[in-house]
Amino acid sequence: MDVIYVLIPFVLIFGFLVVVAFIWMAKKGFFDDMDGQAHRILMDDDEFDRPVKKEDEPKEKSQQS
Repeated sequence: MDVIYVLIPFVLIFGFLVVVAFIWMAKKGFFDDMDGQAHRILMDDDEFDRPVKKEDEPKEKSQQS
């Protein structure tokens, strides 16, 4: 029964911190674009050109027969 005297204040403080963190995140805009990442993962990346690196370019043969 003595444990409850420790748990009740602990739960109240923890709950208060969760509410404060939620309000802070809402003000900072963490929840503004909830669908953007979900749709972005399904988009096809084939239509975007990626920059070609020198290592990716085909190597020319220096000695051609």
